[in-house]
Amino acid sequence: MEHGQGHGQHADRSDHADPADHVARVQAEWRRERPDLDVSPQAVIGRLHRLAARLTAELTLVYQRYGLGEGEFDVLAALRRAGAPYERAPGELAAHTMVTTGAMTKRIDRLERAGLVTRRPAADDRRGRVVALTEAGRRLIDEAFTAHMRNEHRLLAHLSPEEAGALQGLLTVWQQRLDGTGGAEPGATRGA
Repeated sequence: MEHGQGHGQHADRSDHADPADHVARVQAEWRRERPDLDVSPQAVIGRLHRLAARLTAELTLVYQRYGLGEGEFDVLAALRRAGAPYERAPGELAAHTMVTTGAMTKRIDRLERAGLVTRRPAADDRRGRVVALTEAGRRLIDEAFTAHMRNEHRLLAHLSPEEAGALQGLLTVWQQRLDGTGGAEPGATRGA
């Protein structure tokens, strides 16, 4: 009965879940319709997917108060994190925000029109460009980031510090394993 399995059932807790739990209802329907499939991963992945959508909605409310979309906030934050003089090349910005260079160009265009960033030729490469925060952009991202962190603290306050630490550890290990950057794979020999 290791790994929470016994008597043909998986210990994903959805069998005893709150009736308002959407993921548990979906799993129950799939178990009825496809009893040949193990739908236990939905207990984790389905909830993470729903939680991610909820968190995005909660986070973007703060960005909107400052006239920013999620993408614009990310660009301003990446520039601010660079430190003085708060500038990066567009390709570097794309890498820091995980978007294509085409999407980055559109974000920079919008921010430039709003007077929050400027573009100029790179000092070391006349063909290259550099994007920099304006003074107005720096003030805005400092204020918006302060509100953003208050919001993240509010959202995380639903967990105890111990729960948040455990979740952070699990998510870090899972991310590293998916990325192939570290952490022992489950089922690997331990101490043998």
